[in-house]
Amino acid sequence: MKKITVLSNACQYAIRSILYLGMCSDEEHKIGVKIISEELEVPQPFLAKLLQKLNKSNLVTSTKGPYGGFYLSDENKEKTVWDVLLEIDGSEKFNQCFLGLSKCGDENPCPIHFTVIAFKQKLFKDFKEKTIAEFVVEIQLKGRYISLKSFEILN
Repeated sequence: MKKITVLSNACQYAIRSILYLGMCSDEEHKIGVKIISEELEVPQPFLAKLLQKLNKSNLVTSTKGPYGGFYLSDENKEKTVWDVLLEIDGSEKFNQCFLGLSKCGDENPCPIHFTVIAFKQKLFKDFKEKTIAEFVVEIQLKGRYISLKSFEILN
């Protein structure tokens, strides 16, 4: 069965890596791209380019050198998933029909338009309003599911 997804693989990897950094890094504990790619099971060269892009747009912070790596600053943690999504995929994904029809909308709905619209609005609200720090707290305290190679939280 084909998986229906709103976000590109790049965007999914970016969000997962930012949440991982939010849970496992800080200014004193930076993480190299090799470790992140192993933990998230993401191709290292692809992730390196993605993290560089996120760094340039101030969504993650990095330092070079023997003790360098990536981490989230307090400023980074105040960004939202929407900020990440805009940087990687742009906002068009949320305006597209879930079934891929080009003329779907309230005036000309596809068969599932009104079923999916509430879901899309909830996602849009959470992505725009919750900070990365809030998502990290939910993962850690409420037992939200995030699967990483050697790091798994389940509830």
